[in-house]
Amino acid sequence: MTDALKRLSEEGVAIWLDDLSRKRITSGNLAELIDQQHVVGVTTNPTIFQKAISGGDGYQQQVTDLAARKVTVEEAIRMITTADVRDAADILRPVFDATGGQDGRVSIEVDPRLAHNTAATVAEAKQLAWLVDRPNTLIKIPATKAGLPAITEVIGLGISVNVTLIFSLDRYREVMAAYLAGLEKAQQRGLDLSLIRSVASFFVSRVDTEIDKRLDGIGTDEAKGLRGKAAVANARLAYQAYEEVFSSSRWSALENAGANKQRPLWASTGVKDPAYPDTLYVTELVAPNTVNTMPEATLEATEEHGEISGDTIAGTYEQARADLDALEKLGISYDDVVQVLEDEGVEKFAASWNDLLKSTQAELERLAPTEG
Repeated sequence: MTDALKRLSEEGVAIWLDDLSRKRITSGNLAELIDQQHVVGVTTNPTIFQKAISGGDGYQQQVTDLAARKVTVEEAIRMITTADVRDAADILRPVFDATGGQDGRVSIEVDPRLAHNTAATVAEAKQLAWLVDRPNTLIKIPATKAGLPAITEVIGLGISVNVTLIFSLDRYREVMAAYLAGLEKAQQRGLDLSLIRSVASFFVSRVDTEIDKRLDGIGTDEAKGLRGKAAVANARLAYQAYEEVFSSSRWSALENAGANKQRPLWASTGVKDPAYPDTLYVTELVAPNTVNTMPEATLEATEEHGEISGDTIAGTYEQARADLDALEKLGISYDDVVQVLEDEGVEKFAASWNDLLKSTQAELERLAPTEG
């Protein structure tokens, strides 16, 4: 075992776990990861909950009670998922307190079927924040066009947000602008800006998956030479954008009023292609004031053989831009890739949510008490 996770933390990368289940909570596993593997936060998404609840471990009593009350399947899912997030938030509360609210956070996502409805997303975010009722919660809002004004409004209400499903550099800049606009709204409402936190989840591995597929279709040596470079290049240029926005005069005014920077969060960091190192999206994206949320397999791989050699983003911007430009020269449209990935991301989470609805409905019916 190396102490790579400790070194990663010392470089300013907050390690969050991209997974949650009731079994992980009740078995003491989450507490153990916090205590022994430098985990300081948790992210969830509809797919994670669909896997956890469909697995069924630990949910039967709550589902039985919900069935007895004859709640709708939507309410059942909301009760089940917010209970897990609340319990995880309580386990992480000491981390939250020790870091002044920066870490010790647990994310829960709005219903993905609302991704293109601003008003419904805002309403859902308010409801989830009220239901979980923990200061160390982050409400996840997807970075769709409809999500951007929702981010501004929710931040403006003083609710901390994890912006998810960011693939493009232009959209990331829009996300940061939406965050700043939200802080300005909160300031106008007289809210304490120091209590508002946000991360921007910039997705990594899916970019390589989509672009590598297109490179393989081209099939030339030049195309093969670009495999596995796009995702890291894209993320590094996102960090460059972060540095620019959070050194602007607009930001300085908010910082002077007590606001916190919206940290970049590297999401989708599990390596999909076995040809690549399984720690690729960890070791190549080390920089101060970032978050890396990892599936447990990636966390373990980093702990076992990750090589952390300091900041791996500083000084890389020129090469990163050259790598993306080379793709354009081969006829691979960056704008098309990131739009495809955003559309697919929303669809995949909605599909997981629909699967969760079906499996939970079946459990409610199975466990419903007989009348009489």
